[in-house]
Amino acid sequence: MRKVRINNEITALVVRVVDSSGTMLGIMPVSEALKAAYDRGLDLVEIAPGANPPVCRIIDFGKFQYEQHKREKQQRKQQHQTQLKEIRLKIVTDTHDLDFKARHAREFLLEGNKVKVTVFFRGREITHKEFGENILQQFWQRLEDIARLDQPIRSEGRTMTMIVAPDKDKIKKYQKQSQSNDQSQ
Repeated sequence: MRKVRINNEITALVVRVVDSSGTMLGIMPVSEALKAAYDRGLDLVEIAPGANPPVCRIIDFGKFQYEQHKREKQQRKQQHQTQLKEIRLKIVTDTHDLDFKARHAREFLLEGNKVKVTVFFRGREITHKEFGENILQQFWQRLEDIARLDQPIRSEGRTMTMIVAPDKDKIKKYQKQSQSNDQSQ
């Protein structure tokens, strides 16, 4: 929350003053605006310090802080924090296990999270990187109807990774298609 200047903290010489009801009182020196605020038993709060002249409002500062805090809390609530979920595979992962892990990845993607798919190489398996690429390609084919490739396949030491992100357009299309399939049955 940014620091808001009130009453004697306002540094501008001239300000545009707005009443608590939203009525424009006009442009006046800060001393006159402070006097108008004190006469009403309220505070002079600088709302838009970047404007020319700065805009100040005559309101109850405690109420202003409460409403501002409430607005910020509402905005935080509406934001969705995307998480990075990880799915680990080996080059010997069987088809059934790959399907099972792809279902989990699909759930993560439908929730709006990104998925990092990692293939681990043990011992001499590192000499056969094409097997790891093959596994990741098969995994991608199972998810490409609802996702986009956020980070292509790349090798890092004894691991090979790719990051898959949800694609909102593809997800909407997928959900419409699954709803029409449910209704036809």
